[in-house]
Order: sequence, then structure tokens, then C-alpha cells
Amino acid sequence: GNGFMDGKELQNFIQELQQARKKAGLDLTPEMKAFVDQYGKTTDGKIGIVELAQILPTEENFLLFFRCQQLKSSEDFMQTWRKYDSDHSGFIDSEELKSFLKDLLQKANKQIEDSKLTEYTEIMLRMFDANNDGKLELTELARLLPVQENFLIKFQGVKMCAKEFNKAFEMYDQDGNGYIDENELDALLKDLCEKNKKELDITNLATYKKSIMALSDGGKLYRAELALILCAEEN
Repeated sequence: GNGFMDGKELQNFIQELQQARKKAGLDLTPEMKAFVDQYGKTTDGKIGIVELAQILPTEENFLLFFRCQQLKSSEDFMQTWRKYDSDHSGFIDSEELKSFLKDLLQKANKQIEDSKLTEYTEIMLRMFDANNDGKLELTELARLLPVQENFLIKFQGVKMCAKEFNKAFEMYDQDGNGYIDENELDALLKDLCEKNKKELDITNLATYKKSIMALSDGGKLYRAELALILCAEEN
């Protein structure tokens, strides 16, 4: 927002950058090494976004670009997700990801050739596709969000197995119509916060609710959408 990245946010960004490059099998460039040495150890560093963008290779500029521009909040992010996961599959494939990136670049008035876009899409998959299935799940793509905005991280610790999740969903979907509305979600989240005081802060309830309702379809939150947040995958 303010054209700078500093303190913990900068440290988190550096840490993520190192992990993402390692995962994609890329070494840090000399400029990046110098940047990490200078800013990685201290929380009182501060760097301008423009300056940082000049140090980073194109693919990481994406990361920066997302951080600073588009996805201002979890709610924005959820709405964008909703648009591209149009088949409600719970993940977006490389074609959907490509449209997602193209859209974001256009919003920032950046013109890009199709071949370059394909290359960026592949890089994004390499960086964020934790289970290498060629698709990005909501939680994988959510790493584009600044840590303090990433409410999905908070929910990692409270995910339920499918059986528990279905039981909870049915309990709150009292009229049995296959979806829950905002009031029913409110009750469900209150109970979750009560049971998981360590992970979830009840004072953030309104934010959690807003972000999750951004996945709803005209105020109807279907089982599959809520499962993205509250149901752990069965391996």
C-alpha cells in the first residue's frame, strides 16, 4: 500500500522468496543474494517496492506485484478465486491460472505476449504447486497474499476430516437445503473460535466471515466452497 516493504513483512517476503526459488530449482541471483544478506537478518530494514522490483527476476516480480497491487485483502482474493474456479472444482488448472494472471496484468496496464504469459504460468505452478499435480489449490495460490492478510493460514490448524466436516455442515444447514447462509456461517464460526482459541481469534470473526462469504453464490455458501477452507484432504 505505502510503496515500501519493511520489518516482518520484508523478512517474510525474503523467506518465501528463498523457499520458492529452492522449490523451482533456481539459485538466487547475485543481486538477490546481496539483498538477502542486507535485509534478511534484521527487522528494521526498509526497501522501496520499485527498488525491490529492480533486484528481482521477472517471475518474483509477480510475487511482489501481487503483494502490492491486486489482492488487497482475503476478500478480494476469494472473489478472484471464485471467478476463475468457475467449475467449483476447488482448484484452478494451468489454463485458468493463465487467465487469472492475464487479468491481473491487464489491471496493472501491463501488455504481455502469449508465449511470455505461458512461461509465467509455468513458473507460478513451479513455485506454488506444493503437491506437483499441475493445478493450484486455494491454499497454494493464497501464498500470494501478504501473511497478515492470509486468513487461510489461521484455518490450517482447525481443518476437520471429511466425516467431521460433513457432520458440522449438516448441523448448521438446519433446513437441509445444501448450503448455509451468513447467519448459519456466523454460528459455525463462533463455535469454531470457542473450540480453537489458540488458532482463531473471535475478534476477527467479522473478517473471517466476510472472506468466506466471498466464496458464496449470491449469499448461499455451498458445501464444496466451505470445504475448501475447513475440510482437510483425505490422503
